[in-house]
Amino acid sequence: MDLAAILTDSATLTPLTLSAKVLAASGTLQLLAGVPLAFWLARKRGLLHNLVDTAVTLPLVFPPVATGFVLLLLLGRNGPASALFGDNIIFGFPGLVVAGFVAGLPLLVKPVQADLKSAEAAKLTEVAAVLGKSDTVIFFRVLLPCARRSIMAGLLLALARSLGEVGMTLMLGGNVIGRTNTLSLEIYNAVFNGEFDRAAVLSIIIGIASVSLFTILKKVSDS
Repeated sequence: MDLAAILTDSATLTPLTLSAKVLAASGTLQLLAGVPLAFWLARKRGLLHNLVDTAVTLPLVFPPVATGFVLLLLLGRNGPASALFGDNIIFGFPGLVVAGFVAGLPLLVKPVQADLKSAEAAKLTEVAAVLGKSDTVIFFRVLLPCARRSIMAGLLLALARSLGEVGMTLMLGGNVIGRTNTLSLEIYNAVFNGEFDRAAVLSIIIGIASVSLFTILKKVSDS
């Protein structure tokens, strides 16, 4: 196995770079959308709460390929979202970001939601409300500092899940070589083409990334 040749090959560098871009975009969206969503789920009750909570949690238990198919129906040419976005999501970079975002979102939302529903958070929220603080002030000045470790831990788990996502990525991205073949999909492509050395190198790369995220997660949890 010529390691240097495999690492410098565009067939390796392209999916590696693409996966890094997808992680950056999906991770940013998970953070910006997931934390406020966890705050809302921790404070609200009722039918809408139950529906949103179920929708957020569903990717954890529903087969990724089936989830990707549902998203394809929603975001595809004849889907309800096509009126807003046209055909610009599926089989392109936006589709990969959506797949990574949906796959990792529950791993950020659920720990933060549980943390915000804890007795300590409830007590701090009650004290702040008695002092006349608004929901916005309570969110930014009280609850965010209280949940910072669970936010960080949840984000790391979400990134790790997004990195390894295959089913939804395949459905929304199409595994177009040089365009939507992420690192995880390229491992399959390499094995399918009999390039076992390159598949091994790609697996090592994704393994190193996963172990690094896990190491950071342990440090965050122990701090």
